[in-house]
Amino acid sequence: MGKEEKFKEYVRAVYHMMLLVYSLIAIVGGVLIYAMIDPDFSAFKNDDSETYVAVEEIDEDLIENGIHVRTGFIDAEGLMTVINNCTNCHSSKLVTQNRMSKERWNATIRWMQETQNLWDLGNNQEIIVNYLVTNYPVEDKGRRASLTNIEWYELED
Repeated sequence: MGKEEKFKEYVRAVYHMMLLVYSLIAIVGGVLIYAMIDPDFSAFKNDDSETYVAVEEIDEDLIENGIHVRTGFIDAEGLMTVINNCTNCHSSKLVTQNRMSKERWNATIRWMQETQNLWDLGNNQEIIVNYLVTNYPVEDKGRRASLTNIEWYELED
């Protein structure tokens, strides 16, 4: 082994040693900083003390004031069929904002089946469409009402 190869080997060994030392410094420094913030290391304790907050379980099918809490859908016949089929791919908000007629809903479902890989809904399609048309009917939005009782004024230059 020549001098140049020995030197390269020495540099490589020093480099690896420096990596080890810097890694240890980083780890020890992190632990020391954490110890200053949380001297009891309470995040690592596994006891049932009162300092821990219990996670409340949420009832996925809870209905309050006629509204399915998790989705915001109106509680009516066909609700669970709509939840089980429509919210697999998108949010309930997307469903409820699209107020369509029976024909438009059926056309939209056909489009989703042809282009978006929606499965065949079978008898559920009629249940879903009836639920949506009944609870989220088409709205005539039109223009807003004209403003009345307005006090007009001139803007100064």
